[in-house]
Amino acid sequence: MTLSSWHRLYSSPPAASCLQPLHHPLLTRHGLTLWLKRDDLLHPTISGNKWRKLKYILRQALSDRATGILSFGGAYSNHLHALAAAGHQLALPTVGIVRGEASSRDNPTLSDARHWGMSLEFVDRQQYRRRQEAGWLAELAQRYPGYLVVPEGGSCALALPGVAELWQELGQRLPGLDEVILPVASGGTLAGLLSARPSHCRVTGYAVLKGASWLADEICRLYPPAAQDDGWQLALDHHGGGYAKCSASDRAEIALLASQLAIPLEPIYSGKALLGLFRDIAAGAYPAAGSRLLFIHTGGLQGAR
Repeated sequence: MTLSSWHRLYSSPPAASCLQPLHHPLLTRHGLTLWLKRDDLLHPTISGNKWRKLKYILRQALSDRATGILSFGGAYSNHLHALAAAGHQLALPTVGIVRGEASSRDNPTLSDARHWGMSLEFVDRQQYRRRQEAGWLAELAQRYPGYLVVPEGGSCALALPGVAELWQELGQRLPGLDEVILPVASGGTLAGLLSARPSHCRVTGYAVLKGASWLADEICRLYPPAAQDDGWQLALDHHGGGYAKCSASDRAEIALLASQLAIPLEPIYSGKALLGLFRDIAAGAYPAAGSRLLFIHTGGLQGAR
């Protein structure tokens, strides 16, 4: 459990996160160029934006000689899955506070987490809503002394610099972008992008949660200068009925889009957001012919199991 193990984990450059040009008749008709940033390929088990968001959280825990890391998530949480995998590789104990019944402990996500040594504690929805309350956090700190407590989704100040490093990769390999687009749930990835956003490039986040107007405030809490930044926006109308909800027709459209574009998609995050982007393009929301767009595939394919 040393920093050298962290350096080994993050020593490989994210070259595997390739830039894939996407070809589709709709893009041709509207004169748009669209690339896909394959962050789903960053790491085999610490997938996508979780690899970026956890980078400096893990380093902080090791630097502080924390006993372990405790965090929160649902029964199919990509964050808890990635945290357990990272903890296993770094010999760093992990605890997951899981929203749901203990009967879900054997699902593929939590089975992996337990295999990697994560201790799971199941709570009901009412208790889970207290995950930001100082009183409950103090109780958890007493029960797990020395643990670094990380918010749901890994969205905290320590997550931002790891996400911001994405701009360095884009600047080296794909300069001159007009807009970067991504799915948004807890807001940390979007806040990280805004913390280093080039002035020429807009950022649009497609919320995968219903009634997510509060996300703008959360993003500004994570990165306060975002409140005075007019170079970003949230698309709130493509949630598909709510988090982790996806109708049969939407699932069929996502599967068709995945086949047409020759990319893997899941219906919770990137699949839902990319479908929303294509619907907005069809509706004329991206009217500037010649625009150069990039969509970030944030991973999470394990959740589709």
